[in-house]
Amino acid sequence: MPDPTPAQLDAVASVLRGRSWVALTGAGLSTDSGIPDYRGPDSRPTNPIQYQDFMRHADARRRYWFRSMMGFRSFGAAHPNAGHQAVAALGVPVITQNVDRLHSEAGSREVVDLHGLINRVICTDCGTPSSRATLQTRLEDANPQATGRIPAGAAELRPDGDADIEDPDDFIVPPCSVCEGVLKPDVVFFGESVPNERVAAAFRLVDRADALVVAGSSLTVMSGLRFARHAARHGKPLVIINHGPTRADEIADVRVAAGTTPTLVALASAL
Repeated sequence: MPDPTPAQLDAVASVLRGRSWVALTGAGLSTDSGIPDYRGPDSRPTNPIQYQDFMRHADARRRYWFRSMMGFRSFGAAHPNAGHQAVAALGVPVITQNVDRLHSEAGSREVVDLHGLINRVICTDCGTPSSRATLQTRLEDANPQATGRIPAGAAELRPDGDADIEDPDDFIVPPCSVCEGVLKPDVVFFGESVPNERVAAAFRLVDRADALVVAGSSLTVMSGLRFARHAARHGKPLVIINHGPTRADEIADVRVAAGTTPTLVALASAL
């Protein structure tokens, strides 16, 4: 990804200097941690799991959880990159569309995980939360024929932590240990609504700030785009840092078409 030009950095710094701001981050920030995104310029075409399919069809759940089991260790090995660390060093609140918890691991103290967290599991029947690591053990114990590790070059990790690999017909998905209900990762699937309390918390951060910086998101889905539009409607400067085009480019005050990580790192030094 290209580095920002001095003129681009000056433009961003001039907007943010002396103002409080909030960062809205997307998958483009976590690609430098080895986590792929769905819509980046180098992304392969993929079909993410749909909420209705997961809830209605046992075969869809079996396929998802097998792929999740196979990709879990690789996804969990990801660490915050310099971009996450720069955001933490700047001390700004974060609204993130990512489910990887890397902002919190980097030290950001005020984070709204808009789409949930992949390291948690929720029962769709009784609502009991549990650890994804615990479920990994249960999945591997119930399926000794599967190692839970992807042979090198055998599959590609996907943005939600699952692996693009063919699933076996005999894979067993353990039920909730409390009520025997259906387990789901505690993330917002495509076609599923973001919980109202998270949306409200994110709007509060935008309303409290003087400006909004979008970093590493194409804003293709409304869950993120609405905050950019909200900021613009209320006269708050909107800065967009993303290598590819976004749905809010025409309302941005400053648009930086450069690598998200190098731009944030340079910004942390400039402010």
